[in-house]
Amino acid sequence: MKHELWLEGENEQMFCLAGPRGDSARRLLADDARLVWSCEAESHFAAMTQYYRYMGWGEYRSDFPEQDKETYRERG
Repeated sequence: MKHELWLEGENEQMFCLAGPRGDSARRLLADDARLVWSCEAESHFAAMTQYYRYMGWGEYRSDFPEQDKETYRERG
């Protein structure tokens, strides 16, 4: 699944699903928000790992690794 990183103003950001599944999240963005990066990932964990790497935040760690590593296909 494709994920997008949106920036608002100088410090606000949103990382969400692309396409129709992210519509409700993107509706919360201001009119001047801009798409700055996207990635493809098969699970929430994979998406967050790429996002953390892109942001330079180090290793992503989840409180629910078994659930977060399930692929979107496995989760339906």
